[in-house]
Amino acid sequence: MSRKLFSTSIRPERAFLVGAEVKGKRGLWSLKDSLAELGELSKSAGAVVVGSIGQRLKKPSQAYLGKGKLDELCQMARAGNFDVVICDDELTPSQQRNFEEVLGRARVIDRTALILDVFARRAQTHEGRLQVELAQYEYLLPRIAGQWKHLERQRGGVRGGIGTRGPGETQIETDRRLIRNRLVKINKDLDGVRRHRSQYRTHRKNSGIPVISLLGYTNAGKSSLLNMLTKSQVTAENKLFSTLDPVTRKIRLPSGETALVTDTVGFIQKLPPSVVSAFRATLEEAHESSVILQVVDITNPNAAAQTEVVENILGDLDLLNKPRILVLNKADLLNSDQLIMEKQARQLPPDEIEAILTSALSGYGIDDLLREIQSCIYSFREKILC
Repeated sequence: MSRKLFSTSIRPERAFLVGAEVKGKRGLWSLKDSLAELGELSKSAGAVVVGSIGQRLKKPSQAYLGKGKLDELCQMARAGNFDVVICDDELTPSQQRNFEEVLGRARVIDRTALILDVFARRAQTHEGRLQVELAQYEYLLPRIAGQWKHLERQRGGVRGGIGTRGPGETQIETDRRLIRNRLVKINKDLDGVRRHRSQYRTHRKNSGIPVISLLGYTNAGKSSLLNMLTKSQVTAENKLFSTLDPVTRKIRLPSGETALVTDTVGFIQKLPPSVVSAFRATLEEAHESSVILQVVDITNPNAAAQTEVVENILGDLDLLNKPRILVLNKADLLNSDQLIMEKQARQLPPDEIEAILTSALSGYGIDDLLREIQSCIYSFREKILC
């Protein structure tokens, strides 16, 4: 008698990507490039991208997309072509609810929920998990009603009429109260983390050890650069947000002096302020740095736009006044002619910031970078003494 074997492996979710660009509100990225990045994020979350569509609208839609594109998606959803629709922007709670009601079968999530899912996969330390949980709950709180839509009933086209009050509404309020209580607890725990970090920074400051912070767009090669500078073996993958928790290692400067290099979470376009706020305890390290290394993937076609995204976030964090070096990384992927052209054509750095072309894999430009770091540290000390 033959036996049929069944696979017990979990099938990855099939994701369909959608993006909308409202007339007069074009961002730094083209719709095509933004959807391509959304696809990389989806892969980092373990999904398989089965398709994508983009639409340019005259005005924002109550269901994110226009009626024609929604009809197309409905047909594909009924055919079971995908499990989840991922939108390239943060949806309002009403937009998400309207979208899901139109689709019926498939789930709808937005870019923020996707980023938080990737963060949840990457967080390893207690602090990292707390920060992700804080951002997740702050995202979920205004959307909690949609989690209980299966308890809603409609009679005569009136929502919330006779016979519809009770369990659903009570459960929503219960969930809101539980989430608020949890947020209080998480913020209390993170305050403890901040105090501990503050004490550590004070001790480090008193010891006179200079600190170098690695900041930049996700997947720019920060972890690889940390490994090259400090001869470490920190996990470095060609994935978005492969590193989430901060990592600090010692470095030896050309003068023989010891310094500390800290790598932290990368940035990305359309990163919600609530997510940045949740990681404030981690990013506060950069405020005490002697030098910030702003790492850029020089081979990325959107390098200029990525640099502007990082500049804007650094401005929000009040870090633009810190000594910075623009590290134009991944030079090993450029040919000899491009090495010359990239510095001239990109025009990435502001005039007052030194730019160093490097390769974190081959070691190209690392000696120049170390000398520039040492120069910045000396200048930083002189400024403090003055």
